Amino acid sequence: MDASALDPVRIDSGALLAGRMAVISGAGRPRGIGRATARLFMAHGARVALLDVDEEETRAAAADLNQTTGTDHARGWACNVADAAACAAAIDGVLAWSGGRLDVLVNNAGLTQKRGVAEISEADYDTITDVVLRGTLLLSQAALPAMRARHGGSIVNVSSMSAQQGGGIFGGAHYCAAKAGVLGLTRAMARELGSEGIRVNAIAPGLVLTDFSRTGRSDDDKHASGAGWPLPRAGHAAEIAGACLFLASDLSSYVTGTTIDVNGGAHMR
Repeated sequence: MDASALDPVRIDSGALLAGRMAVISGAGRPRGIGRATARLFMAHGARVALLDVDEEETRAAAADLNQTTGTDHARGWACNVADAAACAAAIDGVLAWSGGRLDVLVNNAGLTQKRGVAEISEADYDTITDVVLRGTLLLSQAALPAMRARHGGSIVNVSSMSAQQGGGIFGGAHYCAAKAGVLGLTRAMARELGSEGIRVNAIAPGLVLTDFSRTGRSDDDKHASGAGWPLPRAGHAAEIAGACLFLASDLSSYVTGTTIDVNGGAHMR
């Protein structure tokens, strides 16, 4: 997008995504990054499609967001991102609702397993990689025609600090490898799609207080895990959502192929 096309009113008014349509995968969990991102995007004027594997949970999440905001700007769809047909069906449903518009995709769906290298089975590897890496590709492929039709869009892929330092938070080597693959995929997509006005970037969260990172410890214990970091605590889902908002909006109109670390300084490059 040309810098002259930026709207200073939108940037200054707290409506960074006014009139835009966003799709967020892995958005069903109440304390998840996906739900927090949907909430923030709606606060900035977006309509939001929530995708997750549990249809009842996802539709309830959308209903909760609509009730909270007093709008009808959220809808929920069941989607297994590891299945190309399911991704295509979900995006078709979104486009029917939005009138064919799709401006932002946040690939947030994921899962993890705690395994030692020698303990990872082929089934374990497939389970993690199919959702984390294959799912990022498949949902992006499903969304691309609508973005290309509008000659622009923003794709935000959620990776992990585990990809950058080989673990140390949670998840086995296969999780780290899949999340590292997301970073490579992000750069390849950014290089290929930039000429079509489609920006692709990644977020690498550290330890965040979500259901995903649950370890049987309290939030206070998780904060204590970060006592030695420059920002000495665990992060909140809303803080990851803020980085997603930056990458989704015109504030980052000249940013593509990058990875934003949101980890309290736990890992520095």
